[in-house]
Amino acid sequence: MDLLRTLLSRCVSFLRRKELDADLDEELRAHIDLSITENMTLGMSPNEARTRALRDFGGLAQIKETYRVRRGLPLLDQIARDLHFALRQLRRSPGFTLTAMLTLALGLGANTAVFSLINALLLRPLPVPHAQQLAFVVSQELDYPEPNDVFSGPMFRAIEKRHDAFHDVAAYWSTQLQIHGSAGNLQVPGAMVSGEFFRALETPPLLGRYLSPQDDRTGSPTGLPAVLSYGFWRSWFNSAPDVIGSKLVIANIPFTVVGVMPSQFIGAQLDRRPNFYIPLATEPIVDAPDNMLDSESASWLRILARRKPGVTFEQANAALNSESDSVLVESIPEASYLQNARERQVHLAAMPGSRGLSDLRSTFRKPLVIVFCLCAALLLLACLNLASLLMARAAARERGLATRLAIGATRRRLIQQLLTESLVISVLGTIAGLALTPAVSRSLAAVLTSGNRLVYIDTALDMRVFLFAALITLFASILIGLVPALRATSGHLNEQIKNGSHSRSAHDRRRLVPRILMSSEVALALVLAIGAGLLAASLTRLYRTGLGFNPKGLVELEFDMSNQPLEHEALINWYKQFGDALSHQPGVKSVSFAAYPPLGLSWEQHKIKTPFSEGEQTISPNHVSPTYFSTMGIPLLEGRDFNWQDTRASEGKMILNQTAAKLLFPGRSAVGQSVPYARFGKKSFVVIAVVGDTKFKSIREPAPAIIYLAITQSNQRKPGYEALVRVESPAEPLALAVRDLVRRTAPEMPVPAMTSMSSQIDTSITSERMMAMLSVFFAACALLVTAIGLYGTLAYATARRTSEIGIRMALGAQRLQVVSLVFRENAWIAICGCAAGLIAALLVSRTLASFLYGTSTRDPWVLIGSVAALISIASAASLLPAIRAARIDPMEALRTE
Repeated sequence: MDLLRTLLSRCVSFLRRKELDADLDEELRAHIDLSITENMTLGMSPNEARTRALRDFGGLAQIKETYRVRRGLPLLDQIARDLHFALRQLRRSPGFTLTAMLTLALGLGANTAVFSLINALLLRPLPVPHAQQLAFVVSQELDYPEPNDVFSGPMFRAIEKRHDAFHDVAAYWSTQLQIHGSAGNLQVPGAMVSGEFFRALETPPLLGRYLSPQDDRTGSPTGLPAVLSYGFWRSWFNSAPDVIGSKLVIANIPFTVVGVMPSQFIGAQLDRRPNFYIPLATEPIVDAPDNMLDSESASWLRILARRKPGVTFEQANAALNSESDSVLVESIPEASYLQNARERQVHLAAMPGSRGLSDLRSTFRKPLVIVFCLCAALLLLACLNLASLLMARAAARERGLATRLAIGATRRRLIQQLLTESLVISVLGTIAGLALTPAVSRSLAAVLTSGNRLVYIDTALDMRVFLFAALITLFASILIGLVPALRATSGHLNEQIKNGSHSRSAHDRRRLVPRILMSSEVALALVLAIGAGLLAASLTRLYRTGLGFNPKGLVELEFDMSNQPLEHEALINWYKQFGDALSHQPGVKSVSFAAYPPLGLSWEQHKIKTPFSEGEQTISPNHVSPTYFSTMGIPLLEGRDFNWQDTRASEGKMILNQTAAKLLFPGRSAVGQSVPYARFGKKSFVVIAVVGDTKFKSIREPAPAIIYLAITQSNQRKPGYEALVRVESPAEPLALAVRDLVRRTAPEMPVPAMTSMSSQIDTSITSERMMAMLSVFFAACALLVTAIGLYGTLAYATARRTSEIGIRMALGAQRLQVVSLVFRENAWIAICGCAAGLIAALLVSRTLASFLYGTSTRDPWVLIGSVAALISIASAASLLPAIRAARIDPMEALRTE
């Protein structure tokens, strides 16, 4: 109790220290005045009485300090005084303060922005109660290390019946769904979920109720219910409190709103934001004519489960593994497929679900780690730069520091004060960096999503980001302040007090540490420059690689045909009429259609065997319209193109690319040959042409074997194709023409999304673009920071050598000799740093090998260019202080002594 009372008393005294200091001063004056009066009564003069009173009383400053220590919180008082002193010192040097703050803001802001992206994709848990109990069901195979996280509808229904280790098991599918509003039909993100989805996530609705297992049954008496997200409720229904019971037309089918979820609810995926949720059982009518729910071959559902209390992941995995065979038997009716699954040892497993699923997580995990390492290198570079500047700046304060040590200040106290100054610089830099973090992280997220309307990355700052910023601020303050503080307080007192900043002997003995720091800074900058050069060269070669088609002026239109009434030949005729009408628009050269445009997200692979091929060959099929090859700029090497007379009633026609022709008909002409291929309704197809190879799935991968089939011979009921339009002018007017044509010819269909093929190419190499852009930016910043560091350090060193340079010039030294003398200070630093950096870069660049395309980690042009750029920048930064030193007036320099 006494300890608590003392602590409270000290806290109150600390807060009232100014008032208590004034009371103390008044009390001390009263004591001194009383003593003076007594001495004067003994016959002393006023001056003698005052001198005697002060001598008998003791040192006033010491008494005040002792009283402050006993009454208050001395540590906090010291910190407050150190902060005040640090701010005063920084105000005296606004140029240095601004440079230091911006340098650290660059390093700290970049690290915080990238960490916020890592936090959003890799660390942040789902905002649901007891997220650690969530699990995702996956399937694993013997020879395939990566788990498969998508399942067919029958397999989910089989798993749903088995709750040995789980309370709830739910499935969901995030997709684009068509809704009808006042502006027409729109495509918006939505989700189909099973009945236990909301119960598994344990989040109560804001309004109404959420979907139940009863809603997820075919022919449910509750009708077709829908649950809205908070954002969609606000934007679509204007936050109407009576929204329950309202109608929402999805895929031309009316749904009834039964609930609204709270704002923090985002579903089961961190990178998805569905606007509404509808029962999984409605998939056959919403996604008609496709019926994936009952198809055992369509894998599209993700399965979420909540573990029972006390059930570990090991126990959940054991329970799922024991049920694997019965699930396979129930969901795979074909005996041969079931036997194949057993041979591959397919079994179910559980993986942690507290952080939800993310399609971007596996794709960008390694690139983000590499970028984060680049950020850390930039921060280290900034810290080395500021440590060098602080060391040079502290050298000018050696006499004052030595004087304070001589009159009783401890070395620990001075180091604390200097570290407080570096902490203030770090805090100011962190504040400036945090101010830039949201904009930078949003820009990075936009690069990662690449215009994908289904993907969302929430880079909002949270406690993990702020804690990370606090930790790197502390790290930076120690790194930039500790070495200069130790060095500034470690000299010989007599020599420092006598000679101060002009002590050449001490300077000569102690300039090894600054040179090591600056050489390390140059080496680190060179590593970043070489890494940036390698990634930039790789990206350039990716863009220059042969695509097999001409992307310039090519626009892609993505149609959604599922909810319009046309089928078979009527739908094909619509495509033809739409293409003809669009081709007559101004600026449009040609229009064609394809099931899978190059570099898209979808593709298929089938096995085909001919009498001439070496066994079965893996082929990717693609349905295209006439003029597809001329529109894409794909060369027709042999034979003829498709035409609109190649109908379902005529003989099956097929076009092969060069790779497919060589695989199926090696050593002979493919034109006129027959290919057995019954998958698309005809037993065989006749090859009518051979065309050039094109990149299909990825720019990085070689051109695959592709067979082209005519859309006019498709046996699909409602085939969905994308239009490819070759334009000669800007594509913006084309969007208005497309909107008008769709509204006139197919009002039930939403307006197709329009993207350029150039943006598709950018999307296909998002990781490479992000890493190249950021590494080039970081390398440019590193070169700038290095230039500032070399210039500042040499400028401080030159200013301290003013008298020496004056004496040299007075004794006959020429200006060119002075320039050479000063320039050599940084020349050796740059040379040694480049040598060390080159060795480090050759070792570190191996980690980038998997990201490089057609570029060696020892590319001589990149290495030579990076070294030349760094030496040029170091020379420019060193030349200005050298020229300034050569202009020193010898007489003025000697007077400073």
